[in-house]
Amino acid sequence: MSTPSSPAPRRFYWTAQGVTLIGAGVDLVVGVMKLITGMIVGSAALIADGIHSFSDIVTDVFVLAATHYGRQAPDRDHPYGHGRIETLATLWLGGVLIFVAGAIAASSVERLLDDQLATAPGATAIGIAVVSLLAKEAIFHYSLHAARRLDSALLEANAWHSRTDALSTLVVLVGLLGGQFGVGWMDAAAAILVGLMVGWVGGRLMWQSSRELIDTALPAEDERQLRRLAETVPGVTSVHDLRTRRLGSDVVLDLHIVVAPRVTVSEAHEIGNAVSRELRQSSRRLKDVTFHIDPEDDEGLIAHSLRPGLPLRAEIEQILDQRWAKHPAWRRRLALNLHYLDDRVDISLYVDSQIHHDDLDELAHELCRDLAPLPWVGQLTLWQGPGKA
Repeated sequence: MSTPSSPAPRRFYWTAQGVTLIGAGVDLVVGVMKLITGMIVGSAALIADGIHSFSDIVTDVFVLAATHYGRQAPDRDHPYGHGRIETLATLWLGGVLIFVAGAIAASSVERLLDDQLATAPGATAIGIAVVSLLAKEAIFHYSLHAARRLDSALLEANAWHSRTDALSTLVVLVGLLGGQFGVGWMDAAAAILVGLMVGWVGGRLMWQSSRELIDTALPAEDERQLRRLAETVPGVTSVHDLRTRRLGSDVVLDLHIVVAPRVTVSEAHEIGNAVSRELRQSSRRLKDVTFHIDPEDDEGLIAHSLRPGLPLRAEIEQILDQRWAKHPAWRRRLALNLHYLDDRVDISLYVDSQIHHDDLDELAHELCRDLAPLPWVGQLTLWQGPGKA
């Protein structure tokens, strides 16, 4: 039984969109400032950094689209939702960070080898770089805080992308200061270090996203907490085969719930619903909970669907019709309940109270003797109910 939670809260959507739009606005403003100032003072580093800021706007647009489509409700083609769109976007952003890191490092090594030293840029260019650095660093912290509050790997990836722009600007600032004081090689050396840092962040994001794409489970302690919580629900005997995986910012969970062997189907189903409600209330990350009801603990055994099957009701009634045809208790039965336990079928037969028999135990023995050759028959119980009106 699968019990999906309600659609993703609109608060998540608008918060994620708002954070990204603010970041895009900052990218636009600082990009224009760096580009214009670089052209005025003749700083190739500032011009390149301005172009880098404009490239961040393209990434912001991509994040907006991924957030929008990734939070859409499940449909026929995507019954588990669209959360993996966020995963793919995070993987893509990790690749972008590695590409940016390689470009920064390669360019800086080339400048060192060619002995290209920065020239004095002036106070205006240095001031623009400082303002840009502070703005991008503020956006990084703002986006990272929102990403962790919403538990969004995509927003976190975009936050680190903003940090790469801040680090890029820091490299430019170091180069500008070095050029101002006649130490031009500082620009290239700092850029190599920043490239390594950016590459590490990109690799970490790609690794995390790749693990999600192959359905890596939540940490063991998180799963143990979910199991312990499920076992506190009244009516639950034990829990096993608990499995988890992530879909973007959400978590999908399935588990086997062991209940008392002879409870009704509706009661067992409601116990499962209670477990699902308890788990989803404990974590807003749980998007879907699928539970399987077990009347006995079969953990570690071969799945029931792979084992030789026991006869179902239609076949059992046909067999009983043949073997109990002579018994009035069977012909005038009120109800027949079947319990599949311990690889046997326990039979509970409810007989009309108008059926007269000196000893129900003796009748039960007679019925059992007729079933003796059947290896799948377990316990037989007779119940005498009220007569028909």
